[in-house]
Amino acid sequence: VARLTALCRALRRSEDEGDEPGWARTREEAEAALRELREVVRPLREPGYGEALRRKAERARKRRLRLQRRKHEARAAKEEEAARAAEREAKIDQWRAKCIQEGEEKNRERELKAAADSVLSEVRKKQADTKRMMDVLRGLEKLRKLRKEAAARKGVCPPPSADEAFENQVESLKTLLKTRTELYEAEERALRVMLEGEQEEERKREMEKKQKKEREKLLQQKLEMDSKLFGDPAEFPLAHLLQPFRDYYLQAEHSVAALIQIRHEWDQYLVPADHPEGSCIPPGWVLPSLPTNDTWATAVR
Repeated sequence: VARLTALCRALRRSEDEGDEPGWARTREEAEAALRELREVVRPLREPGYGEALRRKAERARKRRLRLQRRKHEARAAKEEEAARAAEREAKIDQWRAKCIQEGEEKNRERELKAAADSVLSEVRKKQADTKRMMDVLRGLEKLRKLRKEAAARKGVCPPPSADEAFENQVESLKTLLKTRTELYEAEERALRVMLEGEQEEERKREMEKKQKKEREKLLQQKLEMDSKLFGDPAEFPLAHLLQPFRDYYLQAEHSVAALIQIRHEWDQYLVPADHPEGSCIPPGWVLPSLPTNDTWATAVR
């Protein structure tokens, strides 16, 4: 249409200027452009062309929306995968840090135990040396006694001052060895107490770890049980239909008066385990059984 408009202006200009050859050429071009335009708009006059064009536009629109939705889903999936990967990395880093800390603690304990064992073995070696020296002193006393008896049989008697000097020297050595023995025994007792304390600390830490795991396991079981009974709290807002029931059944966790009232009501129904008309109160929540058919499963979901 714009080209025809320009050709019409050119025709008028050629007519005003009196340019007959130019006017003829422009007229031929205008007629050709008009035929081309008529050929283009001819399908628009057909009965079903508008509806076909509308369907084609609708298909293009749906295809565009489908591509946008897929792009959005792919981006969301990518972001979710990145979040899961970041969470996995965080858990791996936490586990690695925990393993490193446990390894460092074990290395420190091992080094401390090795140092204590080394000191203890050194103390035991000193005790063995002291005991060997005591045996040497006893052997010297026995040897001098035998030599003294042999000399007496030959009529040779050492002066009393020599016996006194020998006995004083031996007693001095015995006192020194006895003092060292007591000192080494005290060191050994102190080291044993230290080792026993370290072992007790290790047993205490292992017990605390075990108790922590048990508490986490019980807490997880409680969360799963509450989720089965009342639904997952993360999936329900505060104004959800189940919220009043949650508040009612969990009121004893937040109010002592409610706990006493509930226990009083339950205590009215206490019966022995072998009572023919009743059973004892279960220690925890009575979980619902699994759905036995698809209809029930649909209602639960």
